[in-house]
Amino acid sequence: MATRKSKSVVDESYSKLDEYCIWLHEFHKGLRKAGFSNDNALWIIATPESYPEWVSYKKPTENDIQRYLDEEDE
Repeated sequence: MATRKSKSVVDESYSKLDEYCIWLHEFHKGLRKAGFSNDNALWIIATPESYPEWVSYKKPTENDIQRYLDEEDE
């Protein structure tokens, strides 16, 4: 029996913004796989109050976004 490899973003090269975006994408895919329509999945993602309590990802601050944009310019 093959073992299933768990998904993670352990790679140190990801910024907090990158990790947050990856998490949102995976959250959306999970909602769609669970049978939610695209509109409902997007509504749930747009409502942070609906995030599970165990979610450790926090919405990036304006400073996080600015640092990310500054890194891209270099």
